[in-house]
Amino acid sequence: MTTTSTTEQPQVRAEPIVTLRGVSWQTYQALMHDVGDNRAWRIAYDQGILEIRMPLPKHEEPKRLLESFIEVVVDELGIELRSLGALTLEREDLTRAVEPDTCFYIQNESRVRGQDKINLPDDPPPDLVVESDYKNSSINKFKLYAELGVPELWRYRQNRLEVYQLIEGQYEKTQQSPTFSFLPIAEIPGLIEQSKTMGQRAVVRLFRQRIREILANQSSD
Repeated sequence: MTTTSTTEQPQVRAEPIVTLRGVSWQTYQALMHDVGDNRAWRIAYDQGILEIRMPLPKHEEPKRLLESFIEVVVDELGIELRSLGALTLEREDLTRAVEPDTCFYIQNESRVRGQDKINLPDDPPPDLVVESDYKNSSINKFKLYAELGVPELWRYRQNRLEVYQLIEGQYEKTQQSPTFSFLPIAEIPGLIEQSKTMGQRAVVRLFRQRIREILANQSSD
């Protein structure tokens, strides 16, 4: 694999992140092809800047709980979901790519059901992506996800869950999930903290009970 002459040496920071600059789209694609999907690290690529990061366990646990919570919600609603984890989202025409911590097709699940590969922009982007406590990024991921057209973004950091909605090409912070307006967003960080003493599945069961209460109250109104 050849690299461009302008590529800088990796800059390793306190966080497990490596940033390469001057990386052509062709070089990025060759790297991804060579390493394949069986890898622990995740990437973000924005017009020549390639960021490689190694998720830490303390970041992975909240992400996995958020996945479980979303699965609970769709199960209780009786709707479908396609969960695709750190799916590589690429737009060659924009020379941008990113792998979220996890992502979901909900409203557009039927449009990508059973597909072996998601091809943007022919296929829709995920309806919801989750980023867990990233730091020291050289790439503006809000701008990147906005360019890819992801309608809803959750960011969990410093024991807070922030929800953003894409409006006219920019993310605006909101108190409610656009997809699940009844979801008690403010309660979720506390449940994630409780999992450290109660256990993950115990907290998921608590969350399921809470969702059932909310839905039951809604149906009785």
